[in-house]
Amino acid sequence: MKEASKWWKHSITDLKTAEYNLKGGMLNAAAFYSQQAAEKALKALQIEKLDRFERTHDLVYLAKSVEAPDTIVKLCELIAPFYTVTRYPDVEVSFDERKVSSVVEATREVVQWVERTLK
Repeated sequence: MKEASKWWKHSITDLKTAEYNLKGGMLNAAAFYSQQAAEKALKALQIEKLDRFERTHDLVYLAKSVEAPDTIVKLCELIAPFYTVTRYPDVEVSFDERKVSSVVEATREVVQWVERTLK
């Protein structure tokens, strides 16, 4: 669990950072850290279940690799695009508080599912 624990702790920090940025109106940062939190949580679970993690940012793939239920896979589909659109300024996307808030909430659900599964 040592290696998985490192990824897990980073996931929790990223989720808190996403929530903090959402409250502060930094929507781009909130969306980015949400994606990162979900990715790191799923990688922690991969390490725990598979004794390895995939070097990918594809949340849907990561979720399926740990046999996540369909509800979690669907949440990952919602969160996944924010890895790219928050990192590249040439991708035109408008962020509104409602949309980013739903991404943060989806991430919270994914992280909570991972936490329950890790225990």
